[in-house]
Amino acid sequence: MKVTSKGIVNNIIDDKYGKRGQCNEFGMPICSLPLKFEDAPANTVSYAIFLEDKDAYPVSGGFSWVHWTACNITKTELEENESQNADFIQGVNSWMSMQGGSNPPELCSYYGGMAPPDATHTYEINVYALDCMLDLKNGFYMNELFNAMEGHILDHYNLKGTYKN
Repeated sequence: MKVTSKGIVNNIIDDKYGKRGQCNEFGMPICSLPLKFEDAPANTVSYAIFLEDKDAYPVSGGFSWVHWTACNITKTELEENESQNADFIQGVNSWMSMQGGSNPPELCSYYGGMAPPDATHTYEINVYALDCMLDLKNGFYMNELFNAMEGHILDHYNLKGTYKN
């Protein structure tokens, strides 16, 4: 399987998908990256996304930052900003944490883009091809996604990009 994004050029994430792009009322970047999934196994039923920033660990108080969790994606291409009008299920991101401002979960259950506070960070977009639809509801937690995917992952792709402070 292969995953590409028109929003990542030469391993650099375009400014508009992070803090220099469209943000909601509490400063969370909301314009999601476009993604294209190719060469998935023939029996793929759906896709799941887990977007994280491991470089956030030192500045977040000891955890990586979750920017997007999504599942039950049945198309092979997501357009830019599709998380705002999604026809798939999305979980909460780290913008609901104390470090993110303790924002309400319902306002953090979609893409929450890049906003590195200290330096250039590397972001990892993990896409999973699954053999089923997952029994999750909007607002699920990261651990619930990984528990639900267990035994159903047909393939996985890790796409990386950097975003400057």
